[in-house]
Amino acid sequence: MNLRVISAGKIEFNDKIYPISTGKNGFSVEKREGDNCTPIGTYALRECWYRADKIAAPVTNLPLRVIQPDDGWCDAPEHPAYNTHVKLPFAASHEKLWREDDVYDVVVPMGYNDAPIVPGKGSAIFMHVARPGYVGTEGCVALALPDLLEVLKDASPETLITTSF
Repeated sequence: MNLRVISAGKIEFNDKIYPISTGKNGFSVEKREGDNCTPIGTYALRECWYRADKIAAPVTNLPLRVIQPDDGWCDAPEHPAYNTHVKLPFAASHEKLWREDDVYDVVVPMGYNDAPIVPGKGSAIFMHVARPGYVGTEGCVALALPDLLEVLKDASPETLITTSF
């Protein structure tokens, strides 16, 4: 079973359609760091990170990792750790996975620009929790928490997400 984005605001999985938010600037086949576009293509779901202090472990066949206060993701194209998990403090530009809002309470790294990693092609492309009102993302695919948890129940490392429509 695979996820398929069917519009900028909808994704299909298991014959069910869920509302989503995607990149503030739409979709791109030429994704670049900081362009606020969701990359077009088909990507694996790598693992599931979650905030154990806020929610129970999601039920999923993806590998589970608990987000700690010192977890981050490098988004500095010039750094050797670009587009990978890092531990904070980290001198180069990065995203914090431990956030004050709920957006990263569940984070699923998508297999975008990770095999191989190309500097500047985009980093930290995740499925994560949508902001209220499904406000656009910086390039990720975001679902309401209950929908994301429902999708994760049937997700595995073999599950693919296709972002073209």
